[in-house]
Amino acid sequence: MRAAVVAEYRKLVTTRLWWILLLTMVVYMAFIAGAMGWVLSQGQATSGTGDEVTLSPQEVVRTVYTIAVSLGYVFPLVVGGLSYPSEVRHSTLTPTYLSEPRRGVVLGAKLLSGGALGLVYGLAGTLACVAAGGGVLALLGEPTFLGEASTWRTLGLSTLALALWALLGVAVGTVVTSQVAVVVGALAFTQFVEPIARVALGQTSWGGDVAAYLPGAAGEAISGGSFYASSGMTGGLLTAWQGLLVMLAYVAVLSLVGRATTLRRDIT
Repeated sequence: MRAAVVAEYRKLVTTRLWWILLLTMVVYMAFIAGAMGWVLSQGQATSGTGDEVTLSPQEVVRTVYTIAVSLGYVFPLVVGGLSYPSEVRHSTLTPTYLSEPRRGVVLGAKLLSGGALGLVYGLAGTLACVAAGGGVLALLGEPTFLGEASTWRTLGLSTLALALWALLGVAVGTVVTSQVAVVVGALAFTQFVEPIARVALGQTSWGGDVAAYLPGAAGEAISGGSFYASSGMTGGLLTAWQGLLVMLAYVAVLSLVGRATTLRRDIT
């Protein structure tokens, strides 16, 4: 198993894609966090219904520091999602299965290696938010709460949430084996489908509870911070452990589907 994990991890990091996506994520998250820090420090924000929402300093910091979990999770999702489809595209599955014929082990190795790279993305994205967002808050004379243990707990959980998105990406890639479909689907779902669904459901009396179980909301629940919830556009979040279980359930179900379908097929 160890050899399989090392081999899969090397496949991920010996291409340029992973660091290009990582660099893009860092720059994008730094910009968004800095802008969000400035906007939210002005005292009020406008909710999706047009009402003014006043956030406490703690809520401002939590929203800014976890912005990668709210808006940047597409990056680990894509890098994980291309793990299996890239092998299909470049016809490297045959040597993979020759070196490790147990396909369940191959899937497990891809999940572990994807999760490890996801931790790198999670750490980089979270630190970018803290550096840029916290820097803007400090320049404006606002508290950064970096001396508080609860803040560091939030940062650690944000890193974990983003790592889980890479795991989810690997699982998705075993079901959807087209690189184009994975990338287009990830962008469409994370940037349009789920945000619109969460906002729409949040405007109903019952929809907020349903929206809390969507993967994006579950990821935010793990970190404890949510741009959408703080702005009043959606309903509340699950607890951290509930969000963790929901994310793991998505990973488990999709992995099982991939193992029962794609990974059982003969290589042609």
